[in-house]
Amino acid sequence: MAISDSFINDLKLRTDINDIISTYVTLKRRGRTYVGLCPFHNEKTPSFTVYPDTQSFYCFGCGAGGDAIGFVKRIENLDYVDAVKSLADRAGLQMPDDGYDNSLAKQRKTILAANREAARFFNSYLMSDEGKVGLNYLLNRGLTKKTITKFGLGYAPDSWDMLLKHLKSKGFRISDMEAAGLIKRGQKGYYDIFRNRFMTPIIDVRGNVIAFGGRVLDNSKPKYINTGDTMVYKKTNELFALNLAKDSGKDSFILCEGYMDVIAMHQAGFTNAVAGCGTALTAEQVRLISRYANEVILAYDADEAGQKAVNKAITLFNQTDIKVRIPALTGGKDPDEIIKNVGRDKFAAMLEGASNETEFEILRARNNYDINTTQGKIDFLNECVRILSTASPIEQDLYMSRLAEELGVDKNSIKLQLASSTRRAANRARRRETSSAVTDSMRKNHKESFDASTTTRKLRAEDRLIGLLLHHNKLIKYTDKIDVSMLTAGFHQKIYSLVCERISLKLDVDLMHFSENLSDNEMGRLSGIIARSTDSTNPEKEFLDCIKIISEEYSNEQVKNTDMDNISDDDFRKLFG
Repeated sequence: MAISDSFINDLKLRTDINDIISTYVTLKRRGRTYVGLCPFHNEKTPSFTVYPDTQSFYCFGCGAGGDAIGFVKRIENLDYVDAVKSLADRAGLQMPDDGYDNSLAKQRKTILAANREAARFFNSYLMSDEGKVGLNYLLNRGLTKKTITKFGLGYAPDSWDMLLKHLKSKGFRISDMEAAGLIKRGQKGYYDIFRNRFMTPIIDVRGNVIAFGGRVLDNSKPKYINTGDTMVYKKTNELFALNLAKDSGKDSFILCEGYMDVIAMHQAGFTNAVAGCGTALTAEQVRLISRYANEVILAYDADEAGQKAVNKAITLFNQTDIKVRIPALTGGKDPDEIIKNVGRDKFAAMLEGASNETEFEILRARNNYDINTTQGKIDFLNECVRILSTASPIEQDLYMSRLAEELGVDKNSIKLQLASSTRRAANRARRRETSSAVTDSMRKNHKESFDASTTTRKLRAEDRLIGLLLHHNKLIKYTDKIDVSMLTAGFHQKIYSLVCERISLKLDVDLMHFSENLSDNEMGRLSGIIARSTDSTNPEKEFLDCIKIISEEYSNEQVKNTDMDNISDDDFRKLFG
């Protein structure tokens, strides 16, 4: 049973989409709308637009769109009901007692409850006499009991199904535990996935235990086992310790590779440390960081894999406005070891002295060339010119002056070479863009050539038909002139039917009333229709014109389909090989 229209109407009256979105995105007024950088894809030129008049948002870059419910749903990775509840809590509304807890919401709630109980079990076992081996392991690694409690660390017993039996005694079903990624079915039945491991719960920003990371206490393999993707957890979208770092009071994050690095750093007072969940940093995690921080310090391991990870991270962060700094870490292979070896203060000094990405690249290049030789100096300068070609004009001037003085080279010589390199880089970028545009056009044309049954003219008419109907509900009286089957199957038929049904029942057709029945992509397309819809000087005439176009194109489609039905096998082979 759906959430009632009356409740959604109350929620709509108490919710301002601009207030909701501005807590995640920096918005600037542009006439009657607000624009900002889209939080759902990487961009440097704002294409994300908020429309206060229709209480909607739409990104002209990636097509994301919807209402306040859809925004919270996507940005916080929630289902529909939890997104409504989040907005209701914010608006001071009490959720209805019944009728809103659908099956997906119930399953999500059950999985979170199972994870929470599993975390309690692991922590309790760690503190028991049986779990002393796990506790001693953590204490020997320098963690205090206070830190163990703060992060809810635990220990999974070396047992086939002890967690399974515990959760069963608490009323959880086998299907619940399996959906949570806590047990697995083998040839001899179900068994615990995590056994004889030190356990780290992964907690989201709302305080829910959404997953676990398990590490062996010795050198056995596999060293780590992590929860796979579930209904409540997608590793590419989450950051470990974000629930703590977001409240650190700092506008910068320290990004580490592993959970233990983060835990050790928090214990040492670096409470803005986080780590990606999974083996490599993702674009989604970078966008998540950008919601909470203006700067990131990449405290990755000093080995080859760590340096490769630094390069990838720089590339990802370059697609955002986040400043990046890279410290020269010495005294150990990772932050956890360095803090133990040299102490908190020296580690803090390394972070304070972290260089920006341009300086980092230049310092790294210097190590690859012998600048005491003429050829080494030339090769090093050529590499620096390449690095500076993507830097800001101020950075270029500062580093050219520094390099000229250090290497005894005329600054103007470096400047001339940099100008030439910058032009070549710009030309290469333009060629790539042109090539990409041509490729996209070819793909589009190729796709349309095999999907010629629906014309662009008809699709535009269908979009306009729906847009007019949403703005002018009285046009419902003309809908008897067109059958829903004449519209393009799928999205257009579904939206048209929903809009007509609500208008006929004298219900509101605000975007918020469609959130429950449409997917994120469908909400995006509907928001795009609304965003592109301009008011009409004669809506009735334009509506009837749209019906005429759709009818004509539908008739043409039927003729084409009939012709194809009657085509001979020989003619078909001649046409399509």
